[in-house]
Amino acid sequence: MNANRTRGALLAAFACVLVGASFTANSLLGDYPYAGGQALRYGLALLLLMPFVGRGGAAAVRRLTARQWARVAVLAAVGMVGFNLAVLAAERTAEPAVPGVLVGCAPVVVAVLVPALGGRRPARPVLYGALLVAAGAFTVQGWGRTDLAGLAWSVGALAGEVGFAVLAVPVLKPLGPKALSATVCGVAALEAAVAGLLMDGTAALRVPTGQEALALLWQAAVVTVVGFVCWYMGVQRIGAERATLFSGLIPVSAAMTAPLVATGSYGLAQGAGSALVGAGVALGSGVLGRRSAAAVQEHARDQGGIVVHRHVSATGQAHQPRPGDRPLGTDALAAQKQPVTGAPRDGDGQPGDVVGEQDPAPGVQRPAEAGGPAQRERLGDHRLR
Repeated sequence: MNANRTRGALLAAFACVLVGASFTANSLLGDYPYAGGQALRYGLALLLLMPFVGRGGAAAVRRLTARQWARVAVLAAVGMVGFNLAVLAAERTAEPAVPGVLVGCAPVVVAVLVPALGGRRPARPVLYGALLVAAGAFTVQGWGRTDLAGLAWSVGALAGEVGFAVLAVPVLKPLGPKALSATVCGVAALEAAVAGLLMDGTAALRVPTGQEALALLWQAAVVTVVGFVCWYMGVQRIGAERATLFSGLIPVSAAMTAPLVATGSYGLAQGAGSALVGAGVALGSGVLGRRSAAAVQEHARDQGGIVVHRHVSATGQAHQPRPGDRPLGTDALAAQKQPVTGAPRDGDGQPGDVVGEQDPAPGVQRPAEAGGPAQRERLGDHRLR
């Protein structure tokens, strides 16, 4: 992996560890009105994110089309408010491990769904890694008692986890991680407030106790602000398929932090499951080895960056000069020589390096590049849009 993808993987992993640790904070909010608590959490997160959005982010939000606003609303409803409500409803008739195991299957669904939406086949390393991650999540949590309703709500939680990754991709590029996080938090706060009024009426909000206030502050400032921004920065660099692999770290983090508040233990099964999750993440993200030429071809339409092929010998016969050809001298093009700006560096010298592409600051024009916008329109842009 090159430096850009490594940073993306670390950001996605860190975000998922924070989400897993939030389950420990959730155990301290069992008596607080759920939808009202989520409205407070996302509303506070919005206030904390606004200073970091800046004028450029605010302008990007104003430029959103009606269709993009609809996508943001569905993302907040399905991937945030709906996901949390589904987990809560599932745990009424099912043990917590049941929705946890179903949510652990999200990497497998995303590994198949995202390529299908892009008109390509699933990447085999990502798919195999996702299966290992799902097996590891099952091993960490085990399987608990449930009924049909608990199982159905657990499937709904799985849909919410998948939606949180997939629905964000088309609006991530125009908004960026910070503006997108702030926007979905604002919309989710409104949706949760409406849900609270419908479910609990005036009892949807109350003054939290000291312990509840600390838990809500942790969820808003750390899990939502830091976690969401890191997550979307990771998706921006490595794509939704590989980023979702790291969701397998959520049950691992939850299992490791549960003993801190005496709500669980970390034993042999959790250790074995953690090892499976780690192996799946390493395999699917490309950490286990250098990418072969076949893997490069397989990922040539990835969303995360530009694939650069090097050390590839040309096929066919070398060009032979014909009568009438005028071979160019060593200085024949001297007048046309120009320095190339922003050329990709050699990376680690391995074939198939993926060169990350940073978005320029607002108002700064990109340097000219070979195969400009017209050619990209003809070939199709398969990166994040």
